[in-house]
Amino acid sequence: MEIALTSDMVYRILLAGILGAVAGIERDLSGKPAGLRTNMIIAISSCLITILSIDVFAQIGNRVDISRMTAAIVSGVGFLGAGMILHQDSGIKGLTSAADIWFVAALGMAVGARMYTLAIFVSLLMLLALIGLSPLSNFLSRFGNKRHEIWKNGKKD
Repeated sequence: MEIALTSDMVYRILLAGILGAVAGIERDLSGKPAGLRTNMIIAISSCLITILSIDVFAQIGNRVDISRMTAAIVSGVGFLGAGMILHQDSGIKGLTSAADIWFVAALGMAVGARMYTLAIFVSLLMLLALIGLSPLSNFLSRFGNKRHEIWKNGKKD
């Protein structure tokens, strides 16, 4: 049984790639790891696995559990994200990049499941969080670090 490549499948793969690229461009512009290519690959591959589980494997037989494929995406991406997190003397680095990888995988899954409006909406929300909230996050980090140094040196607020 051969299942043909449809224009809908191509559209989903392209949309996942474009939305993944948008997330990746922001990471590249911020000088962070897991940029354009990595985000595109994760979004496209997650979309592909979702298409396979929904459109292909489900047609092969009624004994296929579609949720197992999507659970495998989450597990695999968790492994990639864990590799992004580094422990350093000054703290932990890479948490946002790891979260980005997880997000882009979920984004690809949403597109693969034909949830286009949801995928576009959460992409915009993610950009707001990464770009729009960056100044506030930097301010809060500086404030928190200053308080920590005061506490560490035994001084009172």
